[in-house]
Formats: sequence, C-alpha cells, structure tokens
Amino acid sequence: MRAPISVIIPTLNAAETLPNCLAALVEGLDAGLIRELIVSDGGSTDATGAIAQAWGAEVLVGTASRGGQLRRGCAAGNGQWLLVLHADTVLSPGWAVGIAHHLRTDNAGWFQLCFDQGGLAGRLVAGWANLRSRFGLPYGDQGLLLPRALYEGVGGYRDQPLMEDVALARALRGQLTGLPIKAVTSAAKYLDQGWLRRGGRNLWTLVRYGFGVSPEVLAKSYRARK
Repeated sequence: MRAPISVIIPTLNAAETLPNCLAALVEGLDAGLIRELIVSDGGSTDATGAIAQAWGAEVLVGTASRGGQLRRGCAAGNGQWLLVLHADTVLSPGWAVGIAHHLRTDNAGWFQLCFDQGGLAGRLVAGWANLRSRFGLPYGDQGLLLPRALYEGVGGYRDQPLMEDVALARALRGQLTGLPIKAVTSAAKYLDQGWLRRGGRNLWTLVRYGFGVSPEVLAKSYRARK
C-alpha cells in the first residue's frame, strides 16, 4: 500500500529555513506516511531549489504567489492526503503518531502554533492564533493536513497573492480539527518588525479582507509596509 501523504511546501528564497523543515519530515518517512515531497517555488534566487532536490523533492517553479504556488503543488500531489507546511515551520517530534491517528477521520487538521523564540510576546501571539483556529480560522504558518477529497470538494486554494489560507479555512468551516502537535515557526519576521506592529498589521489585513478588499490590493499594501 502506497504511503498516504503528499507534502506540499511553497517557497521563495527559503534556503536558510527549509533544511530544518525537511529534516523534521524524516520521522514521517520512517513511519511510512510520506509518499512524496513537492516544493512549489516562486522563483528563488538562492539555493532553495538545490536544497529541495538534494532531499528528494519534486521542485515546481512558477509565479511567486502563495495561493498559486499552493494550488500548483497540491495539483501535482498524488497522495490521498496533503500536508501543507511553510518552509520556516518545523513539526515537533512525535508528530507522525498524531497524524497517523488523524488519518482515520475525514476532517482537515491544523497544528498548534508556537514560535522558536520571542518569550512572552511569542506565547501571547501563538495563543491568540490557536484560539482563532478553534473558531475555524487557522493560518498557513500553522500547517494544514487535508484529505484530498475534501480539499478538491471545496475548490482548493485560490490563486491569489494573500489570504489564500483564510479563503480555504472559510471553505472548510465545520470540517477543521485541532491536532495535538506543535508547529514551531520562525519568529524572525516578528522580531524584525516588532510583535505588536506585525500582529496588528496581520489583524488589520484580515479585517479588510473580511470587508471585501481584494487580495491583490491587500498584497500591495502589505508589501509597502514591510
């Protein structure tokens, strides 16, 4: 019986963080869970592609748009399940056991966000993210485990530059389960921009999206504030 999971990782100049993300996946290979690894790249100019290939990944290269990259990557996967991770996210040890248990269900699953540094501020931001997720709105940096049939049934990721994770979470509402597995994500962007500033900007972007501002306009504004 073929392994059930296709791992999908969108990347753009992720050479610094990708190795740790991939190293944590060895546990799933050893457990016979991972069928293939697909890195959907947005045109990296660093060693991202070479690193991915060295780990045995299929590398797809296309336009740099998170939603489009994820959509291409998921379309290329052959597994009955899709494990979507960001390149700066590392699943905590023991994750394979929890995922193997969840594969007996028909729901999508999200992981418990925590940051690799940041102290109290990091714990507060992660706590908010996990609370939000319990109400059906996990973000992409928490990782997502998707039954292919469910993913395709709701139309998959939208080809949009921002908020693709929110759009998918809305489509999956009522069919998302929190998994007792930590997704340890890099705090580098928060440390660089400030926890309050970046957290507030993310919340304001979500509010604007909820009021109908297009992902293209939001992406332009988001990049301008970086």
